[in-house]
Amino acid sequence: MKKPKDFRKKAAALVAQMTLEEKGSLTSGKGFWDTKEIERLGVPSITMTDGPHGLRKSDDMDVTRSSPATCFPTASCLASSWNQELAREVGVALGKECQAADVQILLGPGVNMKRSPLGGRNFEYFSEDPVLSGKLAASFIDGVQSEGVGTSLKHFAANNQEFERMSNDSIVDDQTLREYYLPAFEIAVAESQPWTVMCAYNLVNGVYAAENEALLNGILKKEWGFEGFVVSDWGAVNERPEGVHAGLHLEMPYSQGVTDREVVSAVQSGALEEARLDEVLVDALSVILCGYDSRKPETNVDFDAHHQLARRAAAEGAVLLKNDAILPLKQELRVAVIGDFARSPRYQGAGSSLVNPTRVTNAFDSLKNGAPGSLEFVFASGYDAKGNTSPAMLEEASKLAKSCDLAIVFVGLPNDYESEGFDRSHMDLPEGHNALVAAVADAQSKLGVVLMNGSSVSMPWISDVSFLLESWLGGQAGGEAIADILLGKVNPSGKLSETLPVRLEDTSSYINFPGRGGKSFYGERMFVGYRHFDTVNAAPLYPFGFGLSYTNFEYRGIEISKPTIADGETVEVVAKVANVGEVVGSEIVQLYVSDLANEKRRPVKELKGFAKVRIEPGKVESVRFVLRRRDFASWDTRCNSWVVMPGNYKLLVGGSSNCLPLSGDIVAMESPRSRLKLSRNSMLKEFAKHAGGTEVYLEMLDLCLKSFGLEQKEEVTDSLAGEEPRHSIDFFMAMLNDMPLRKMIGLSGGRIDEAQIERWVSVANQD
Repeated sequence: MKKPKDFRKKAAALVAQMTLEEKGSLTSGKGFWDTKEIERLGVPSITMTDGPHGLRKSDDMDVTRSSPATCFPTASCLASSWNQELAREVGVALGKECQAADVQILLGPGVNMKRSPLGGRNFEYFSEDPVLSGKLAASFIDGVQSEGVGTSLKHFAANNQEFERMSNDSIVDDQTLREYYLPAFEIAVAESQPWTVMCAYNLVNGVYAAENEALLNGILKKEWGFEGFVVSDWGAVNERPEGVHAGLHLEMPYSQGVTDREVVSAVQSGALEEARLDEVLVDALSVILCGYDSRKPETNVDFDAHHQLARRAAAEGAVLLKNDAILPLKQELRVAVIGDFARSPRYQGAGSSLVNPTRVTNAFDSLKNGAPGSLEFVFASGYDAKGNTSPAMLEEASKLAKSCDLAIVFVGLPNDYESEGFDRSHMDLPEGHNALVAAVADAQSKLGVVLMNGSSVSMPWISDVSFLLESWLGGQAGGEAIADILLGKVNPSGKLSETLPVRLEDTSSYINFPGRGGKSFYGERMFVGYRHFDTVNAAPLYPFGFGLSYTNFEYRGIEISKPTIADGETVEVVAKVANVGEVVGSEIVQLYVSDLANEKRRPVKELKGFAKVRIEPGKVESVRFVLRRRDFASWDTRCNSWVVMPGNYKLLVGGSSNCLPLSGDIVAMESPRSRLKLSRNSMLKEFAKHAGGTEVYLEMLDLCLKSFGLEQKEEVTDSLAGEEPRHSIDFFMAMLNDMPLRKMIGLSGGRIDEAQIERWVSVANQD
């Protein structure tokens, strides 16, 4: 399979033949979905279309009109499968449908972090965790691009709210950006090289993402080695010449030639170097040539097979959260299926990702058609399409539930509750949905709930239900997938890809989300989801990584290949997991790393690896992980690089973020890369903790204390050892340790000069 980089030589030759006006014309699109051609040189046009979970090919921006295509589960559901191979299979299917529709670039996947449950596009994003998001995105990209179709990784970067999304400024510190909001993009670029990356609407720390050179050229291109082109989100461009300079290759949609002329004028005036424009065009044209060369319009699509894949994906992504020995459904039951969603399901999100499905299944019909004859299913709507109910509807539902052996209520979020374009204002279900659950609970003690939603919702009735199935937005085959799980044809294996809080007020972004007045302050830093709940030792409703099965798993042991890890090394971790139940099942084994010193106020633990493994009853499987030094690193803003703090780390393995029965220790060895360079502005305590600075630290203290008439070195040593010092020493030690070294010149009474400072710094920084 050819890649864009294979076309760079040809692209460069074409750019060399272009007039300045022709070059400018290629910096924006033609119409809504196509790039411009240059017939004189044989430069072709290619087509891009929405959607992350299904092809939405349309002639304009009307999201309600598009060609029929398979509607796969949305990202929130696919991510809860934790299955990288499944994500790749979905990508392959989407690539085939793109080829058949003569589409060269699919606009997805989205890997923005789920900062708040209220984010309007949460259903389009994978997870609250960057490792899970990045790995699934990489697999999805591999699948699509294996068919000769490009992808567009989006929305780069810190794009976490819909409110005022075109003008909002995401104010986020560099460590948080590097450790939490960028790694999913980095993983996907490093492992799969998407053909394009889509920049976001918003500003990042005062600079529009569409012209943010630090992000587009510095981090994405130079640091990560991105080989494709950056396309704007539709309408995201601010100042086009500045965008070209920063590394924004293509503006979409078309600009009627206005911004093309701005680019030409900027080159003519000297504000934009033509050589920089040429670099950007070679990147973009390499992808365009590759996409055009890879066209296979004769591709035949097996939509039946794709529907079955969508069914399997929806079943794997559904998460069984509660089960009081009710599921799977047994024979000889009369079951009341209640709720309009059971017949008219919410199966996808709203906005630019809206897919025109080839067919849609619902849970009620699928249950009736798939169940043995001894199971009877009867239906009551309970509420209308808007989520409203009435006394008559509630009475009908209650009577039906009372007449049956079991009631299953389908509730969730209607289309107008979550969509691109706006954020949710609360976590609540429609009042009619909650009223229905309460009414049925009063009539029937055996009650199950099936949720259809794109993100977290409040569940005031949770203690009243016997089972709870989170089906997310399961795509066109979601109804069949739900029936497969309830009837026991599929053993549920999904686990939460986001933490479910009890209340919105319990989330770390509650005070800051959404940003208003044009600014969004990321005051919670990287403490989002399980990182927040673990750090403050608070219990969510359901933790990240949690999910039940119809079997039981037992974690038997852990082996760590070495006691230490140094530069350039890897460590292998093997966990043994047994299926101690009676049916075959798949367990999602999760590996977290915890920095025991945790001096930089970081999360208690972070996910670094996961694997989904199928285990037969009575069998034990060994699950292998490989950790690299980067898995122990944090971003140090003082040296603008990834640094591994030497010391003790704990490796934790288990089935969810709050149930990690296996653990082991490893020591990260110090290396020059983990050693901060000290300077005259470094505080004395930084010398004490620095491997090269410890030998000069006591000398510094001795001279400093003498300057204040204090020479009790024994008491200083006692203070360092943690014993009770004299109050005078305690005071001066606290003051000195927090003082930059350079200040000692003025406070030492002539005992310390600039030369002495330089000597100490030089000795400390020697490798």
